[in-house]
Amino acid sequence: MSHDPAVFPEDLPIPVDDGAADHLVGLSVPAIALPATIGGSVNLGDRGRAKRLVVFAYPRTGRPGVPLPTAWDTIPGARGCTPEACSFRDLSEQFAALDTDIFGLSTQDPDYQLEAATRLHLRYALLSDAELRLTAALRLPTLSVDGMTLLRRLTLIIDDGRVEHVIYPVFPPDGAATDVLAVLLR
Repeated sequence: MSHDPAVFPEDLPIPVDDGAADHLVGLSVPAIALPATIGGSVNLGDRGRAKRLVVFAYPRTGRPGVPLPTAWDTIPGARGCTPEACSFRDLSEQFAALDTDIFGLSTQDPDYQLEAATRLHLRYALLSDAELRLTAALRLPTLSVDGMTLLRRLTLIIDDGRVEHVIYPVFPPDGAATDVLAVLLR
């Protein structure tokens, strides 16, 4: 069955906070270089300490006409990666005005991410943690489906190399960027 990744089903299950991200606030971000859709790699643990970073982690972007993973629409928090990415794209100028860089993070490989970044006209880099190095180092919450280890949707606000704030779970996904801006403007 094909789908449109930008359209939510009517009965999308709402994720609940299971405590899997409670340990993140205050952690130092490790110096791990991740492949980026802007070319080369990005090391979130060594990004100009004067700039605040927003890193939104998501399970996986879909492609129009390509089947979803098994029971995808029944997994709380799984669906909505494309609308979430587009919400950050559409509000990217507001983040820039706050001197804040945006990054998307998933376990998808760099080529898959590059296709999504190009198709969605993203103005920020998607980072690939296909080797699960950052995921393991920070003990980010994950889920498994169809043999894939995927990140659960969460947003990290990083300041001076440390996780300052975590939004987890993120729902609805298309409101993620607005929710982050509200935190930054407090």
